[in-house]
Amino acid sequence: MTSSEFHIVKKVRQQVVDGGDRAALKHKFDGAWHDISWSQFGQQMDAVSMALLAQGLSVQDKVGIYANNMPKWTMADIGALQARVVTVPIYPTNTAEQSAYVIQNADVKVLFVGEQEQYDASVGIFDQCEQLELIVAMCDSIKLEDNSFSLSWDDFLKSSEKNDTETLNTEFEQRLADANLDDLVTLIYTSGTTGQPKGVMLDYTNFASQLEGHVERLNLTKDDVSLCFLPLSHVFERAWTMFVLYTGATNAYLVDTMQVKDALGEVKPTVMCAVPRFYEKIFSAIHEKVSRSSFVKKAMFTWAVNMGARVALCKQEEREPSYLLKRSHALADKLVLSKLRALLGGNITMMPCGGAKLDETIGRFFHALGLNVKLGYGMTETTATVSCWDEPAFNPDSIGTSMPGAQVKIGENNEILVRGPMVMRGYYKLPEETAKTFDEHGFLKTGDAGQFDDNGNLFITDRIKELMKTSGGKYIAPQVVEGTIGKDHFIEQIAVIADTRKFVSALIVPSFEALEEHAKELNIKYHDKVELLKHSQIVEMLEARVAELQQNLAKFEQVKKFKLLPKAFSMEKGELTPTQKLRRKVINDRYQDEIDEMYDETGKSKSKPKK
Repeated sequence: MTSSEFHIVKKVRQQVVDGGDRAALKHKFDGAWHDISWSQFGQQMDAVSMALLAQGLSVQDKVGIYANNMPKWTMADIGALQARVVTVPIYPTNTAEQSAYVIQNADVKVLFVGEQEQYDASVGIFDQCEQLELIVAMCDSIKLEDNSFSLSWDDFLKSSEKNDTETLNTEFEQRLADANLDDLVTLIYTSGTTGQPKGVMLDYTNFASQLEGHVERLNLTKDDVSLCFLPLSHVFERAWTMFVLYTGATNAYLVDTMQVKDALGEVKPTVMCAVPRFYEKIFSAIHEKVSRSSFVKKAMFTWAVNMGARVALCKQEEREPSYLLKRSHALADKLVLSKLRALLGGNITMMPCGGAKLDETIGRFFHALGLNVKLGYGMTETTATVSCWDEPAFNPDSIGTSMPGAQVKIGENNEILVRGPMVMRGYYKLPEETAKTFDEHGFLKTGDAGQFDDNGNLFITDRIKELMKTSGGKYIAPQVVEGTIGKDHFIEQIAVIADTRKFVSALIVPSFEALEEHAKELNIKYHDKVELLKHSQIVEMLEARVAELQQNLAKFEQVKKFKLLPKAFSMEKGELTPTQKLRRKVINDRYQDEIDEMYDETGKSKSKPKK
């Protein structure tokens, strides 16, 4: 049974007392990073709690947070939790319509918004949301409309002063005293690759079990600094941020994810969550740069990474490297590996990775550089992590071993099943959907197929819900094919097509930065992206690369034809979920003509490549 010592509110309040003037949070404004101390953090949290009580919110009422990452996101979150109120994150990229659905379904009464875009959308849907009483603008730059339901952050915090302070304090202290592990913490709405999003109900027991497991599995201290890079509206970064606060470490908030390269150099984090695509881009960028280097630099890079890989293997197998290998590795680290680690700030000790499978080659590469990437597996429904790479020994082709407290087994159709205190209470207002998600023994059905090896390592073999069946009866796991091809530095995005088709094809969005550099080297002239994608040398180069990348796939899994697209898949067009997963139905419908052309009976493209 999880102990109440892992109740996140109680622990964070203790960190406020212990932390004092030490930095709890960091954020960037006016071109520089600024600290927010634990004491300042605590004052803001308490002020949020008091303002929510003054607003009349009852125990387990709902508030929404519709914003990009920022310190006030967490202040609003923990402030609400202190008052035993439930927080409902909304992706900042959601449309007004998508946000209205979540606000209405979750019965949100107070909505915190981050920037002008979210504020304007919220004002536009206010009348549709019957329970919504108040919109709180967290950024000072937001221009408020003249209405009765909008308040700035400062005015909201001051609103409690109009009430009887003693009565509010008594109520606040009572709610803190009554806090228990059965309360709901949050409703997190799933991305909705198919159908409407579902509100996942997570309680304090769910989070406490993960905190307990992470304390046992990971070594985070008060000296660590985490770069809060992934959206807090997703369970991965949200749960990780709670772990950072729980341990008393410092959380640095990045509002604009396009600035991550600069932030890494400025903040120099020791830990940071990321998704596989982040590592894929770094991997391909490094190898692309090396490919353009001199023979001597290429040879030195290859030798250095090989030395790093040999030392990493020794760690995984828990054996001591030889004296010669130690000396060679020290030299390799000085000349090459340390410079590559500097690309990520130079201080990284651990990088949790989740959201999808990380290619084994890329995982091994980062460990060879001396970067402790820890791939994990989990879902919103399991409060994030179910398994992760253990330390020091792990199998880089696996998704790790089960987390403490997680019961994981393989069920019918090789489906991965999970039971334990980290598994959700259910879907909000959806008892039938909830019932269908669990088997008769109370195990959550993940929708992923997998297997264990003799050492307890868990492997994902395919995604049951996303398996595609060709007209020839062959089953294709699209994510495997996409992961295999998508790691190439010339490829930005890829969507595999195979369901009911004769063979596997793909829609590919190239990395135009890499492609244009390649075209420049070949002295290829073109007017726009469309013309560049039709050039025979470009098409032939990509065909060769795709063929080489998928040599280890079974013949029936290999992409036989592909179409190059001039524009990336986007959330704005509904082609991606907020967590960057493909909405395949939308993509298939939107690019129906391009798909049909690949399956034209003649097997020929209707437009010939330009010479």
